[in-house]
Amino acid sequence: MESNNKSFVYLTKDRLHELETELNELKLRGRKDIAEKIADARAHGDLSENAEYDAAKHQQEQLEMRIARYEETLSRVKIISPDDLPNDKIYILHNVKLKDMKTKEEFCYKLVSPEEADLDQDKISVTSPIGKSLLGKKKNEEVEIIVPAGKLKYKIVDFSK
Repeated sequence: MESNNKSFVYLTKDRLHELETELNELKLRGRKDIAEKIADARAHGDLSENAEYDAAKHQQEQLEMRIARYEETLSRVKIISPDDLPNDKIYILHNVKLKDMKTKEEFCYKLVSPEEADLDQDKISVTSPIGKSLLGKKKNEEVEIIVPAGKLKYKIVDFSK
């Protein structure tokens, strides 16, 4: 851990690049767009009763909070790569093929950091109930996972980097 007691944010190089690009876009285009809105609203006269000005200032505040969150997150990044991890059991960045013991359906997930989780891309966080239950497990092990909807039981069919 760092001396300021903040935890690391583990990201892949690709996700780091995406976040840096998004931050740069917010700083450049986002700030420019808001400045134009504020200037336009000022041109309409009395600021004390100008709803456009108030809305633009609120948008500016929201944008600056978003930029600050990105900067804070990026200040704690540690890059991880699948090549840095052993392949003896399931770790972050592994692809895991599971079989639902009830329905016999098979499906795959990639275990990622919370910042990279995206269920639409089958990327689940290692801090999610399923993610936590898979870490450290091996092929052919069965896991029971308590989720809000009840108890799930899966068999680990395979995993890979």
